[in-house]
Amino acid sequence: MKVSWKNYAFPLILLTSIVIGSFIGFMSESVGIALKPIGDLFLNLLFVVVVPLVFFSIASSFANGGGENFGKMIRNMSGVFLFTGIISAVIMLLVMKIYPPAHGVNIPIVKPDATEDLSVAEQIVNTFTVSDFSGLFSRSNMMAIIVFAVLVGLATNKAGEKADIVKKLLSSGNIVIMNMVNYIMYLAPLGLGAYFAYLVPTYGKELVGSYARVFILYYVTAILLYFIVYSIFAYMAGGREGFIIYWKNVIPSTLTSLGTCSSAATIPTNFESTEKMGVSKNVRETVIPLASALHKDGSVMGGVVKVAFAFGVFHMNFSGVNIYLVTIGIALLVGMVMGAIPNGGMIGEMLILSLFGLPVEALPILAAISTIIDPPATMLNATGDLSATMLVERMTNGKKSA
Repeated sequence: MKVSWKNYAFPLILLTSIVIGSFIGFMSESVGIALKPIGDLFLNLLFVVVVPLVFFSIASSFANGGGENFGKMIRNMSGVFLFTGIISAVIMLLVMKIYPPAHGVNIPIVKPDATEDLSVAEQIVNTFTVSDFSGLFSRSNMMAIIVFAVLVGLATNKAGEKADIVKKLLSSGNIVIMNMVNYIMYLAPLGLGAYFAYLVPTYGKELVGSYARVFILYYVTAILLYFIVYSIFAYMAGGREGFIIYWKNVIPSTLTSLGTCSSAATIPTNFESTEKMGVSKNVRETVIPLASALHKDGSVMGGVVKVAFAFGVFHMNFSGVNIYLVTIGIALLVGMVMGAIPNGGMIGEMLILSLFGLPVEALPILAAISTIIDPPATMLNATGDLSATMLVERMTNGKKSA
């Protein structure tokens, strides 16, 4: 019983604090709003540590990596990301065909005040790079940070013994940042409880009106994916033991992602969870930060919903193999380029408009959908990283998480 309590203590504490916070917010909106700064304090600490965490973990992993096993891990990771993304897209596509999301919807189209006119190529360039080094210090440029970290790691690895001091610096920096994460996570119960006290009375108001059908369809599908599909992935990674170990450690990431609506803010929690799952250090420190930017099952599903919804609103024919394949491809791209921060989907929405030739008036429509589906989408993005990491561990090292 003692071991069982140790395994479940932190998730239970988090869940209890969130329930208490939600109850406080439900009973008094003013108190919930007053508690928001406490939640912001916790969230800000997470965001501050995310940039150095991603940089040091990826750079040190690539700097100290090498050999056939490391290349095998990268190939396995790419395959797993693509596999799970396609599964998510196909599931949501089937739901959209059975229950068209724009059925009976009548939304007045209002032009946004201003929209930056960027080509698809420019949007991709802006996603993966920044024009100034200082831009790398912003969490809004997560993909650019990852690209830079990979290049630093590869260059350090290439230098061999001449760069031993840099390897040690990157490894030591990674250890220091991980310790900082441990300190910050002590504030998680208080911070998430306070944030939910603010979210409950505020967020519910946006989930009504013409988007109710999208809300129901996405949330139900997200719940099914969360409980069924991810359980299957965990079982594939470790059999019955993998299934048990996954559900023993997924709750902290679930609650953190729901409370912060940020997969980037969930990176520290995912590091802790995968360590408890028995995922090797090299795998978890490479896959988790890359997954936060490149592996977003919830965002992929959201991309399918947005395309199907826009087609319905503008009375376009959403059928045919070509349309389905393009939709899945765009959804995967949307999941890759969307920022791992709250409301980070605008780039993805612009891609949908550009690639399908939709009028710019569709932008506010898709933006509203992003707001509605943000919590469960982020939850899938973050928790899906755990099952994906378990799969990469099994495929790379040939062992079950334990």
